[in-house]
Amino acid sequence: MRLLAILFLSICTAAVGQNTSSGSSTKKSSAKAGAIPDAQFVTKAAQGNLAEVALGKLATEKGQSEDVKKFGQKMVDDHSKAQEDLEGIASKNNWNVPKDVSTEQKAEQQKLEKLSGAAFDRAYVQMMVKDHTKDVAEFKKEAASTSANSDLKDFATRTYPTLEDHLTQIKAIHDSMNKSSKNGKAPAKSNKKNTSGETSGGAGLHLI
Repeated sequence: MRLLAILFLSICTAAVGQNTSSGSSTKKSSAKAGAIPDAQFVTKAAQGNLAEVALGKLATEKGQSEDVKKFGQKMVDDHSKAQEDLEGIASKNNWNVPKDVSTEQKAEQQKLEKLSGAAFDRAYVQMMVKDHTKDVAEFKKEAASTSANSDLKDFATRTYPTLEDHLTQIKAIHDSMNKSSKNGKAPAKSNKKNTSGETSGGAGLHLI
């Protein structure tokens, strides 16, 4: 009888140990599943840079207001630098970097190409507010990730403050356009020279 009791106790102990191990493995798998794979982040960030550069060039060519044109040029400059930075990290870690934007981004670009003047300004500014709101959140998440590649964490950490600055600037342009529209005034056209107090943008930025 004593032998049966000992055998039963051994079986129960083994079962508890197996369940604990299984639970630990499940938690680890869930943690990995919740993180954005490094290669996927590189792809999204690279396509984001390429899209911002392409749309920024459109803004300098088709925009009506001086603020929109200046912001577009900033996108070209900052996101080109960010792309160079990202390509260096990708090369070091043997990741592929896309050379073109996604299908969705291409479709958005084609829509803007059909617009000009005030209509272009409105559509471009709305798109930039939406894109940068999303980008800031994704880059902050990557910077705080405990499972991300250290090079990508550093990239995201030094990049998201710039994205926040972009978002602040484009929101200011958006608010200014809405205010001008309500007052029945057209936004300043590109041939008008702004004074330092009239510019919506902030300090020069490093960078997506």
